[in-house]
Amino acid sequence: MPLVVPVILGSVRSDRLGIRAARFLTARLAARGHEAPLVDPAELNLPLLDRMYKEHPKGQAPKVLEDLATLLRRADAFVVVSGEYNHSIPPALSNTLDHFLEEYFWRPSGIVCYSAGQFGGVRAAMQLRAMLAELGTPSIPSLLPIPRIQKALNESGEPAEEWLGKAADKFLDELAWYAEALQAKRAGGTPY
Repeated sequence: MPLVVPVILGSVRSDRLGIRAARFLTARLAARGHEAPLVDPAELNLPLLDRMYKEHPKGQAPKVLEDLATLLRRADAFVVVSGEYNHSIPPALSNTLDHFLEEYFWRPSGIVCYSAGQFGGVRAAMQLRAMLAELGTPSIPSLLPIPRIQKALNESGEPAEEWLGKAADKFLDELAWYAEALQAKRAGGTPY
């Protein structure tokens, strides 16, 4: 069943490596027949959070927030791509996520974390897991950590290592299972 799965990238650095992971995931999702738009904070250029989308008077939110809210409401699941900055998530990711709340409700998320080192960003993933649950988009049990991302993926997001494609397929199978289950439950109504 085709799903809408925005891939939310966390980094805005000029030499960011996370874009490789985002390209890899959007391509993998598209190959499965899913719609996987990239949510790139470097392109969105959101202001630092002053008012959440819902705090703007109806019809008066900036266009970039209105467009993103429309996409998030259409989503069946989210893939969040996060590097590890000081054992936590990048500030651009927090800023992007924090502009919204209800738009995430009752949809699962999957965490793709990465680093230039051997741990693959898993320390940031643990912080992100708590944040996503609070936002109403709990993460699936599996993570997709990508250690040594500069070697694992080329600039186009193509894997240089065989294990990564297999791990991504398993991760996306799990995410799709949760997305379809929650989609069916949302169709019957939510607790509020």
